[in-house]
Amino acid sequence: MTLQRLVIETKPEEVVIRVLYRSQDGPNPGTKARQREVTDLARKGLTRALEALEAGTEVVGTSGYDVREDVLLVTTSPDADKLAKGA
Repeated sequence: MTLQRLVIETKPEEVVIRVLYRSQDGPNPGTKARQREVTDLARKGLTRALEALEAGTEVVGTSGYDVREDVLLVTTSPDADKLAKGA
């Protein structure tokens, strides 16, 4: 399984994490095994994101007036920074 994207949505009484990933095969939807695999994938992705945030961030996009959305770029390695700026 390869993590493609994590989308985190916070609400007053819950946090919704959408996990987008690629997989050749695996457990069927709704099974405990699938839940474990996706939870582990999300945990690894969140851990990696937190480690990258600790290393520093760069604001690469902004929008909005009353409701604002800023896009933060964090890289997990020095070489990744060069790739992201060229994209």
